[in-house]
Amino acid sequence: MTPKKIHGFATRRPLLASGAALALAASGVFALSMESGATAQAGAIEAPASVAANAPSFADVVSHVKPAVVSVKVNITEASADADSDESNGMEQLPPEMKHFFQQFGGGGNFGKPIVRHGVALGSGFIISADGYVVTNNHVVEHGGKTVTVTLDSGKEVSAKVIGADPKTDLAVLKITEGSDYPYVKFAKTLPRVGDWVLAIGNPFGLGGTVTAGIVSAEGRDIGSGPYDQFIQIDAPINKGNSGGPTFNLKGEVVGVNTAIFSPSGGSVGLGFAIPASTVDMIVSELEHGGVHRGYLGVEIQPVSQEIADSLGLKSTDGALVAQTQPDTPAADAGLKSGDVIVKFNNEAVASAADLTRKVGALKPGEKAQVTYMRDGQEKTADVTLGALPGDKMAMANVGAGAKSALTLGVELAPNDHGKGVKVVGVDPTGEAANKGVASGDVILEVAGKPVSSASEVKANIEAAKHDGKKAVLLLIKTAQGSRFVAFEFPKA
Repeated sequence: MTPKKIHGFATRRPLLASGAALALAASGVFALSMESGATAQAGAIEAPASVAANAPSFADVVSHVKPAVVSVKVNITEASADADSDESNGMEQLPPEMKHFFQQFGGGGNFGKPIVRHGVALGSGFIISADGYVVTNNHVVEHGGKTVTVTLDSGKEVSAKVIGADPKTDLAVLKITEGSDYPYVKFAKTLPRVGDWVLAIGNPFGLGGTVTAGIVSAEGRDIGSGPYDQFIQIDAPINKGNSGGPTFNLKGEVVGVNTAIFSPSGGSVGLGFAIPASTVDMIVSELEHGGVHRGYLGVEIQPVSQEIADSLGLKSTDGALVAQTQPDTPAADAGLKSGDVIVKFNNEAVASAADLTRKVGALKPGEKAQVTYMRDGQEKTADVTLGALPGDKMAMANVGAGAKSALTLGVELAPNDHGKGVKVVGVDPTGEAANKGVASGDVILEVAGKPVSSASEVKANIEAAKHDGKKAVLLLIKTAQGSRFVAFEFPKA
């Protein structure tokens, strides 16, 4: 299956084009630099023994782990979402009178009926237990049924059932339904270091058992694929079909699950991303026992920009800004409110909004935690008992537009007849509010931490913030998607 595409991270890759050029070494002709007076001798050229002895080889590792790597095949059936849609049944190409005829009398072929498409998705996986549990990516199996086909390293095909899947981390667990005593591999207990050798084994373009080598290029990458991103970046080539396959260290331990690549061209350019083994091990253990259960704090959060930090008098942009506290949640019960900046969670520093999301999600419902936050320039703490994440709802980092701002907002305001705040009824498309993503229909709830109910209060609070020496003023704005803070920087004198 193709690695996912997230914000430019390629997931759909074309198959190798017919007639693809291959670079071949010319045979039979060698140019040698000889010392003066020496005569060139015909014959095979061999590297010195010392070179061969010191050259790296991964053959022993590969022979040890390769039997546990499998190919995953999923039969996919897709139907058009709307049976009455002209675009789904080909009628968009007909004149109106013909459309009416086929709609009235049913027509023939696909007219008036959804188009059903059949296909096969190919991916990779690896066995983690002797009784046949297999790890792969969720996006490999999510559009198929509950049963998939697994091809073992020996070439034998066996059936497997989908035991569980977690879209938030893009992981899935399968169980082979026949046989036992399968070869399996284990997860590494420690993260690899940047610069360490790694091996990727998988099923690129349907070529099962393909081995590639590279190094760990970076750690902790957030590529925007989900709330728990913390990928290992590798330069071992991975392509379409490598999804769900393992990345090994030289001890033969799984350090990651290959999931995504960045590819402007559609093929590998040496930018691959793998889910760390620590995350995989934890999620897989839960999927084997019924599903993933994550802790829930109950806040909408966003990053702390430099402008926001200046407006709140913070020394750094570390932490997560609470845009809104959901009612009847652990956060609300603990007294957290809009405008607080969470700087520690269980005495561990919070580097960003995404970092807080990962820290909360790593705990289980019912577990206790301590939240340290900044309010009005003072550090406070609160003890919380985490709840259960309701459905797919989660605390997501809300990133606003990062345009340069000034004091003139460029908005037209009016009283909000349906509740608190001041309603935005017009936005200058060239103004700073538009640059920050403010739109007509939004409601300004607070300016500089104070509630507002009129345009004059908005103006007065902005002027007060400037008089107090603030570098920027912070507005709490309610939108159709939720509440968020927006900072506007005062123009420099």
